[in-house]
Amino acid sequence: MRTVTAMKLGVATALMGMTCGMVLLAAEPASQTDRDFVAKVSQGGLYEVEAGRVAAMHGMAPAVKNFGVLESHDHEGVNSELKRIAGMTGVSITPGLNAEFSQRLAKLKAVPADQFDAYYVADMKQIHNKDEGLFVQESENGSASYKDFAHRTAVLVKAHLGWLNSF
Repeated sequence: MRTVTAMKLGVATALMGMTCGMVLLAAEPASQTDRDFVAKVSQGGLYEVEAGRVAAMHGMAPAVKNFGVLESHDHEGVNSELKRIAGMTGVSITPGLNAEFSQRLAKLKAVPADQFDAYYVADMKQIHNKDEGLFVQESENGSASYKDFAHRTAVLVKAHLGWLNSF
């Protein structure tokens, strides 16, 4: 299992890459593919922030608690960047969780303490596996405004999967 320090260093490096050197000169309008991508990943991102907060509070193992903090932090940054790009390309993001993710969060909060860590890790593996595919697809097929963001975020999601698979 990787140490929290190694996780923080890796995430800090990934986040620096997400924020440094990214200048969008003129944002082209979003395609329907971009709009669909934003709709899907924005909800997942909001959920991951909230689920991470729950894990930080209710996780039993320190590694799960630490991953919850990391998850919330990283996805807040991703969500912020997505919101910025969406605003530049005329795509609106639904504030708050939709019904599907609200139910998913309620279910996570109701998991008994002795089952929480395993449930949370399995849930995060499932959503990160799905997200990785969405981000890779957008990095290949999205408009210029989204391609770099999607590529950098796919790298971060892959790092999260690596950590999740080490539990």
